[in-house]
Amino acid sequence: MIVDCALYADGRRESVSLAQAVSQARHRPGSFVWLGLHDPTHDEFDDLALYFAPHPLAIEDAINAHQRPKLDIYDECLFVVLKTLSHDEERAEIQTGEIMLFTGENFMVTVQHGRDDVLAPVRKRLEGMPELLRLGPSAVLYGVCDAVVDTYEELAQDVEQHLEDLERKVFASDGGADGARIYALKRQVLEFRHAVMPLAQPMRVLTGAQLDGIHPATEPYFRDVGDHLARVADRVEAFDSLLTDIFTANLAQISIQQNEEARQQNEDTRRISAWVAIVAADTVLTGIYGMNFDNMPELHTHYGYFVLLLVMLVLDVGLYLQFRRSGWL
Repeated sequence: MIVDCALYADGRRESVSLAQAVSQARHRPGSFVWLGLHDPTHDEFDDLALYFAPHPLAIEDAINAHQRPKLDIYDECLFVVLKTLSHDEERAEIQTGEIMLFTGENFMVTVQHGRDDVLAPVRKRLEGMPELLRLGPSAVLYGVCDAVVDTYEELAQDVEQHLEDLERKVFASDGGADGARIYALKRQVLEFRHAVMPLAQPMRVLTGAQLDGIHPATEPYFRDVGDHLARVADRVEAFDSLLTDIFTANLAQISIQQNEEARQQNEDTRRISAWVAIVAADTVLTGIYGMNFDNMPELHTHYGYFVLLLVMLVLDVGLYLQFRRSGWL
């Protein structure tokens, strides 16, 4: 679906039809056409091929999406893939999208996949900077890259805050309660890495390779984006390392807690066993003298009952003291 189409001449926007924009961009020096698409189909790209003739492999990538950030150089254009990221607070996860850019001598085609509208604010901002737009399609490429990396920096701030909160919570608790949250944040950082790390190589190429279609005056702008990207990459690496430490600490706390529970269970078992042993001694004596036999020692003695109680008491006290000395009671 075409979401916007305009001709930019001398850094100023002119709203004309696609055919007129392409025709004028080819014949007017210092002008180019910027076409914006959202989730295009094969049929829509077949129609656009009449105007821009992008490489079939680049078209296939732009339609199917799910590409790594990259820069492909073709004879007719440059093809750049960027990952867009946004934090879904409600679902506590990172939402990803993609922007593909076809950059030629006098045209820029941007293709966006995903819900976040990153390109509309970029277009509005660049239209307020005609001196930058005079540099041609490479200025648009810089503007889009800059906006995407800015969202990375904002997301890095959010992730860092979540990490600090998680770290405080883990070390303030007994462990075990934050495993799911740690894993979820680990997945977010992994998604972050997949967007940030592969983009470093394309930014290096854009700043030093003097590519056809990239205005030399835009190289300092791309270098600035590359510096911001490098800072984000360092933070993402630090996030991953910190999460590993937090996860290890949480596992250690769980292990300590389990060991403490096992120790407490062992103590309870020994204590119960000691009382059972004391009661068992009395049970043996009362069981023997509860049998119905006439010829039993001391059975008909006048004080036999009291003697037996005394024996049981002495036996119980002796067992109790023995268990106390051994630490079982």
